[in-house]
Amino acid sequence: MANLSNPDDTRRLRFGLFAVDFGAGELYKRGKKIKVQLLPLQLLGALLEKPGEVVSREELKSRLWPADTFVDFEHGLNTAIKKLRQALGDNPAKPGLIETLPKKGYRFIGRLETNGAIAIKRPPPATALAGKIFSVCAEDGTQCVLAPVDANSRDEWQRLMALGDDVGVSMMIANNRLLLIEVGKPVRVLSANNALGWLETRILEGEHYGKTALLPRKSLRVS
Repeated sequence: MANLSNPDDTRRLRFGLFAVDFGAGELYKRGKKIKVQLLPLQLLGALLEKPGEVVSREELKSRLWPADTFVDFEHGLNTAIKKLRQALGDNPAKPGLIETLPKKGYRFIGRLETNGAIAIKRPPPATALAGKIFSVCAEDGTQCVLAPVDANSRDEWQRLMALGDDVGVSMMIANNRLLLIEVGKPVRVLSANNALGWLETRILEGEHYGKTALLPRKSLRVS
């Protein structure tokens, strides 16, 4: 978490109507301090360190609860998210600040501003593709396209393919780390990694409705 030990106004992080001073453990709305417990504030700090990126539930677990702590992690995290959203007035159904990615984690989607010398990673710039809907297609005429659910799954899949390990690939499919998406299914682009040519998408129809997956640009066509 950013070390904001000076409560001076220039040391606060700002987003929308809010400002936060982690050194003082204080959250402000329009300059007025609002109540928030320590754990939700720490959770906010973890999300603000990676604006625009998914912070996994496992990462939050290791970050917020020491390894020797015996706690109902699922309940604790869900409660912390709920209290943080209440403090921010953020609607989980139509989030403006904190997006939930089911079974994966959370992402800060607000616009983060800074005053002072603290270096904070900025959200990735929006792309022309973000928000648009495409249909899944396949160049080789197959009926389904394999789509890894995240970057780690993509890297493992590519490694297994290079080794010719069909059993390993099958296990990834069985564990829902590789999704079989039928050709023609619509997906919405959430973000793009132009350097690698992969798009993060949300599936809008079919067995995996609502899930997110990575697809190469060549596997999408305009609906």
